[in-house]
Amino acid sequence: MGRDTSHETRVDPYGFERPEDFDYASYEAFFSRYLVVLTRRAIKWSKLLKGKNSIQKSLKVKRYIRKGIPNEHRALIWMIVSGAQTNMEQNPGYYHRLLEGEKNDKLVEAIKTDMNRTFPDNVKFRKTADPCLQHTLYNVLVAYGHHNKAVGYCQGMNFIAGYLILITKNEEESFWLLDALIGRILPDYYSPAMLGLKTDQEVLGELVKMKVPAVAELMERHGVMWTLVVSRWFICLFIDILPVETVLRIWDCLFYEGSKIIFRVALTLIKQHQAFILEATNFPDICDKFKEITKGTFVTECHTFMQKIFTDPGSLSMATINKLRETCREKLLSQG
Repeated sequence: MGRDTSHETRVDPYGFERPEDFDYASYEAFFSRYLVVLTRRAIKWSKLLKGKNSIQKSLKVKRYIRKGIPNEHRALIWMIVSGAQTNMEQNPGYYHRLLEGEKNDKLVEAIKTDMNRTFPDNVKFRKTADPCLQHTLYNVLVAYGHHNKAVGYCQGMNFIAGYLILITKNEEESFWLLDALIGRILPDYYSPAMLGLKTDQEVLGELVKMKVPAVAELMERHGVMWTLVVSRWFICLFIDILPVETVLRIWDCLFYEGSKIIFRVALTLIKQHQAFILEATNFPDICDKFKEITKGTFVTECHTFMQKIFTDPGSLSMATINKLRETCREKLLSQG
């Protein structure tokens, strides 16, 4: 121990303060190894982009994205592969018109209420910060709420928009990426009834029955509903659940490959820790185990973790997921 905690490493490169019990030694051991990977990937990406601001979807690009997008290219690649770039170019001035237009007072109030609750542990979102990212966040959420009136504003969106702002450092791009996520990539997660979110939690339950049956059986035996242990994984796309670097690597793939990535991550966490979860003997115990499995070296080592999500769960086609979504949605609707 005996480390100088006033050291700037108390704050990570994205502005998040490290917790009191942060394990600097193991993190630094990981990061020195990861830095080698990052350097190698950066060279490959530079060759791929050749100084151009465009990229075509291909198997090579998909493979590159799975191995991580260097931070300096992340915003650009997210914008292109998600379709946000095209939408932004086809709607010049639209974002600013939303901000200048009539506002819904109730929506504005709901967003204002959540401002100080968004990343209190991030120095860039503090009122004292200059520039203070709260203003940017407020604008993005207000514009989005007026753009997509069916969704408006829902808790969880503030964290997602916040991450987009940290990466793009651009208000308008963050708005269009939020639109790509909520409008296309995450089916019906944030609408008032949250049917898509509830459906996907049930879908995960069905996938666990198929791929990790002992855990599904444990959940059933103790009457633990999936929503209790995984709803934040889906709503916040692993923000504040997994380490920042790991979340960004997951999002790299999410923007390119869509929502099935969330299931891959969830299944990997559950499968990898199956023995640990099965030690649980009661309801609260199970809930605690699910909090624990999102911590530690397995999730911090983001490069190996990302390799695992594509091998551990086995094959997982979009066709399978859509079929499960259909049956789970019907079941939920019939329950009213």
